[in-house]
Amino acid sequence: MGRQRQLPSPTPDEADPAQDRRFVTALARGLELLRCFGPTDRWLAHQELARRSGLPQATVSRLTFTLTSLGYLRHRAATGEYALSPAVLSLGFSVLSNFEVGRLARPFMETLAEHTQAAISLGVRHGTSMVYVAHCRSTARLILGLDVGTRLPFAETAMGRAMWCVSTPGMRSLISRHLRAEDPARWPEREAGLRRSEADHAVRGYVESSSEWEQDIAAIGVGLDLGDGREPLSLTVGGPAARLKGALLHDDFAPALVRTGREIVAAIQAGGWRD
Repeated sequence: MGRQRQLPSPTPDEADPAQDRRFVTALARGLELLRCFGPTDRWLAHQELARRSGLPQATVSRLTFTLTSLGYLRHRAATGEYALSPAVLSLGFSVLSNFEVGRLARPFMETLAEHTQAAISLGVRHGTSMVYVAHCRSTARLILGLDVGTRLPFAETAMGRAMWCVSTPGMRSLISRHLRAEDPARWPEREAGLRRSEADHAVRGYVESSSEWEQDIAAIGVGLDLGDGREPLSLTVGGPAARLKGALLHDDFAPALVRTGREIVAAIQAGGWRD
């Protein structure tokens, strides 16, 4: 009897990793609990962690005990609240310090920031969020005060929509499933926005989000396909919606954004950066 050919393991483009027998659910839940803390959150109560994570309170109790014991959470017994500890920073700093793409992209981003007098951001996808890996501002006073490590929603932002447009069909399917599961009621509206972005990207080469994430914020974005199986990136120009509109946005800033995106891709490929 001939040997059975072993099928290759499914890639993230082909299947939901959570269905793989190698997937450690307890570890995933612990990491999701850490993600419940937003940029403006200091202390969160046990009940709030359960609400944000969607996990049973008993599970949250076990996870918070473990994370506190390991030094990743602090516990205020008097109020039953939890906060991230400085130990969490070491996880992010070790990645960002070795993230060569930010160094390669920064000169081009700074030039674009001065040209547009706006905020320029480079991001990667994590789940149903986008995460800033590089960010620079012009000398102009802006209301967009975000920085490296900031998480943005995927479907409502130019950064997420740009990522959608350079994702493979399999990855789009996976992202769609996660977005639908995250908030079934909002999925039809989110899906419509992503489909509009596809059409815009095909015609104009960039995507747009105006007052859809934050009322006073507008942004345009391009997806950067680095090739060679590397994770794509998103590059955006963002700022006050009252300024980023009309001919200034579409006839001046957009071509500069598209050109800068191409320059960054060329620099990354020439530099041999590996993700």
